[in-house]
Amino acid sequence: MAEHPHAVLVRKGYEAFSRGDMDALRGLLSADATYHVPGNHPLAGDFKGQDAIIGFYEQLAQESGGTMDIELRHILVDGRGHAVAVHRVRAERRGASFEQMACYVFRIVGDRITDVDECLEDLDEADAFWA
Repeated sequence: MAEHPHAVLVRKGYEAFSRGDMDALRGLLSADATYHVPGNHPLAGDFKGQDAIIGFYEQLAQESGGTMDIELRHILVDGRGHAVAVHRVRAERRGASFEQMACYVFRIVGDRITDVDECLEDLDEADAFWA
């Protein structure tokens, strides 16, 4: 059975992120997409528009010294414009390590991602790591 188009779209996003291909990521996002990062640390907040989201990804790479790695585990779709991607995230920063399960909840319209909500296993750990 063929993979659902929304799962294919999300998988392409993970592959582009892993390659550091920000142009490919930009092509998957609607112009007014929003990315929501939970927590109470300097990188938390809402990023609106392709430039802001790509800038956030670039800041993650800079802050982690390029060590951020996301291992995609599962993609779940509902066929109504939602997809959930479960992954393991790892990074190093200032001598500290970060590793936990996380997911993104995607909203998709047509063939573009319009909204992403990030969910983490341990918000306090994320706050401490990115502080």
